[in-house]
Amino acid sequence: MRIWSDDFSEGQPIPEKCAYRNENLSPHLAWEDVPDGTKSLALICNDPDAPVGDWIHWLVHGIPAGVKEMTSGGRPPGVQVKNDFGVSDWGGPAPPFGTHRYFFTLYALSVPALENVEKNSFQEMCEKHKIESAQTIGTYTKE
Repeated sequence: MRIWSDDFSEGQPIPEKCAYRNENLSPHLAWEDVPDGTKSLALICNDPDAPVGDWIHWLVHGIPAGVKEMTSGGRPPGVQVKNDFGVSDWGGPAPPFGTHRYFFTLYALSVPALENVEKNSFQEMCEKHKIESAQTIGTYTKE
């Protein structure tokens, strides 16, 4: 399985339109080679470089297995869970200083959706039901 974005290249800057203090548009994401037996997909975007520790920017589950991409700024085809901004939506890059990395991890899951999931249990539940995962990383720098 492979995930990528048309908005940024692997390890390269996420565009300003996606930043929290700008338009706060979710980036385009696409994927391929979803394994057979996948019943749904889930997505986590996190920033491990945040001063408070791992900051969760986006949590989406229940994405139908046949979906192949999410458009920039579009509503994701799944259920969004509250992130560290306290909203059930994309929260773009907003580092207080320096360059941060943003990990977009897509999970192929053996279940149609995650039941009773919240921010603190999301990754654990994805790992529990994971068939396969893929990841891409973008960066963002506050000058």
